This record gives sequence, structure tokens and C-alpha cells, in this order.
Amino acid sequence: MTQTVRIAAGQGFWGDWLEAPVRQVTGGPVDYLMMDYLAEVTMSIMQKQKSRDPLLGYAKDFVPLMERILPTLAQRGIKVTTNAGGVNPRACAEAVAALARRLGLAGKLTIGVVSGDDLLGRLDDLLARGHGLKNLDTGRPLGDVRDRVQSANAYLGAAPVVEALGRGADIVITGRVTDTGLTLGPMMHAFGWRRDAWDLLAAGTVAGHTIECGAQCTGGNCLVDWERVPDLANVGYPIVEARPDGSFDVTKHPGTGGRVTVAGVTEQLVYEMGDPRAYITPDCVADFTTIQLTQVGKDRVRFAGIKGRSATDKLKVSIAYGYGYKAVGTLVYAWPDAYAKARRADQVLRRRLADLGLEFEAIVTEFVGVDATHGRLASAAGVPVDLPEVQLRVGVRARELAPVERFTREIAPLILNGPPSVTGFAGGRPKPEEIVAYWPALIDKREVQPCVDVVAV
Repeated sequence: MTQTVRIAAGQGFWGDWLEAPVRQVTGGPVDYLMMDYLAEVTMSIMQKQKSRDPLLGYAKDFVPLMERILPTLAQRGIKVTTNAGGVNPRACAEAVAALARRLGLAGKLTIGVVSGDDLLGRLDDLLARGHGLKNLDTGRPLGDVRDRVQSANAYLGAAPVVEALGRGADIVITGRVTDTGLTLGPMMHAFGWRRDAWDLLAAGTVAGHTIECGAQCTGGNCLVDWERVPDLANVGYPIVEARPDGSFDVTKHPGTGGRVTVAGVTEQLVYEMGDPRAYITPDCVADFTTIQLTQVGKDRVRFAGIKGRSATDKLKVSIAYGYGYKAVGTLVYAWPDAYAKARRADQVLRRRLADLGLEFEAIVTEFVGVDATHGRLASAAGVPVDLPEVQLRVGVRARELAPVERFTREIAPLILNGPPSVTGFAGGRPKPEEIVAYWPALIDKREVQPCVDVVAV
């Protein structure tokens, strides 16, 4: 049995630092490169891309990134687990396979493809058979918005990743596999953990949760002594050094910036946390109150004592649907009386919109530099001092496009027919955007069958 497995985080979201995975595979020894791309809204974006072009629907920047690191991966025997496949993992895998052949790697790589999470084409059948897919927050049945649904994906766990690795995959490209499953999968494969070894699966889940957001656990976006985090320009991304007994260390490559401390790791642990005693995934339920953290060296934190219990019989489903339209416009007002000018401009704009008889579901105003971050708490502190500049930011939301489009034409005239000293019209005339709303639901696990295919390069 392998005694230690090193799993390096290379991406924490779609749009993360492109240098991170390159540095992870060249900066020192690692066995796996884990790259997490997906968030709730990401799936609807990818579904729209696929509807326009059946060859799209995945994280497009993943392929040019692989062009940079594939030779190193092949040379060093580093395996990859990633959910960059989005709603079209097969097309993503085929693009990577074609790339590998161009790089002269034919016969040297095997790609695993995990699908089965996409439920969009099955929704009507599921609803007809009594699966209401009720909104977890409101209790409403999905039928209320069925005609506006744009994507629907169940969260798969680590099991299909383990299967793909077991079938010889060097690169595992998935659809909506959980962030934690991309790290847990390699640990289960390497150590031969059973699917009912709940404490071990909980440990792997905690490991995945700790590194899923990349540098957020190595000094990025860190509250504790943030000004003392060293060399953020060269921040090192996290690496899990896992052992068969479920204990593991979180560290980073030597010579990189950032830091790995108990305090910083703890900040990441409570990220997106509900009940710490029941962190629910498709693989297990992890008890975060049992985690024992120890600083065992510079930039090295040890995790031990993690307990878990059996997984539930449900999978979470992430559904996105069209809600309406929005637009946001900004103007910047300069000293003197910058705040007063911005407030007057807001009053003028609202009056003009009302006089036009436009109906909005919401109009929201923020005075950036005054209350955009702290809202009512800032207003409660009293009138601010005479600020050098204030940005007026107004957003509107409506079910129909027409009033939003008219709003986009009403903010620009304030430059000349409103209060004085507008110094910036950021981004030009605002553009209406479609609102994509989130609908969380649950489904019986028996209704979702992951599919694993292996593609030889």
C-alpha cells in the first residue's frame, strides 16, 4: 500500500490564477493535481455555451493550460482530477486527447470521463414520476419554474473518480463532481479505502474541503494578520500529504509565498459551513468538530482524529433558471460635497424612472466609498466627512427586459443634466443582463447513475 500521497490544488474556481497549476507540478514532487472549476452559476453559463456550440460547455481555459503542463505530467507521472468538464466532459476530454497527440504523447496517456450528473434532459420524466425537486429554501416545487430552467446537475461524489483511476486514467475529467470528491477520490484509490470506511472518507472530505479554494488556505483572502502574509505575489498553493490512516498534512512548496498556519487553515474550514457536526457530501457525513489541528513545522499543519458517519440516501441537485433582467450603472462624483451630489443624482434618477411609469421589482442604490460594503451600518454611523470622491452605483431588476433597457438610457444624461463634477462614467452605458437564479433541491441517489468511460490518447 502507498504510504503517502501528495495531492496539489491547482485551481479553486473557474478563473483562478493560471500560473498556480504550472508551479504546482514543477515546484516539487506531487502525485496528483486537483483542479476545481465549478460553482452553482457556472453550470448555467456552460449550458448556454453548449446550446450555441455542441463542442463547448466546459472550462475553455483548461485546454491551453494543459498544453503548458501535459509534457511535465507525463514525464513525472502526475495524475489529474478535475471537474473542468462542466456540462460536456466528453468534449473536454476529446480536446485534451487531440492536444496530447499534437504534443507527441499518443499512447502515453489515458483520460477518464465521468458523466451522469446532467439531469436537464430528464427533468420532465422525473417530475412526472413524482420527484418534485422542491426548493430546499422555499419548499416550492420545480414545476413553478420548469419552463425557465437552464441547467440541472446532481452532485456526484468520489466513487466515479475512483473507478476512473482504477481503470488506468491519468487524467480524470468530470462534470459536476463535488469539490471534495476530487481530492477524496485519489486517496480512496491509493489507499484502497472502502466506501463504508466513514472515518477515513470523512478525513479525505476534510482534506478536499481544505484545499478546494486554492490559496485561500495558504494566506490568500486571510483575515488573521493579513498584512504579515509574506510574498503574496508568489503565493504557494496548498498540497495535501495524506496517509492511509486518514491523517494528513497541509503544506506548500518550499520557497513560495503565503503561509500555512492553524489559524489560516481554520478560516478555510469554516468557509461555506452550516452545522459543523454534519458536513454532508455524497460520500459521507463529516464531523468537523472532531478535527484536531497541530502546527508541526513551518508551513505545515497536521490534521488528525476526524470522524464521520454514513452518507445519506440523497444527492443535492443544482438547478439554474432564468429569473428576469438586471442592469447596473455607475457615476463618480468629486469633491466638494461628493456624497451630497451622489445622493441628489440618485433622487433625480428615481424621480425620472417613476415619471416614466417603469415597473421594477427592485431598485438598489449604493454609494461606494460610503455604504456599499456595510450598508445600513454605515448610515447609522452618521453623515461621513467631506469625501474626495463617491461612486454612485444603481442597480435595477425586473421580470421584463423593456424597463431595464430604458433604465440604461436614463443614467447617462445625468452627466450633463444632473449635479456637477461627474468624473467617471465607468464602462459606458450599462447593458441589461439576464438574471440566473439558483434552485437547490434533493433527489434519491438511485435516480442518478454515474457513467465512467476511458479514452486512450
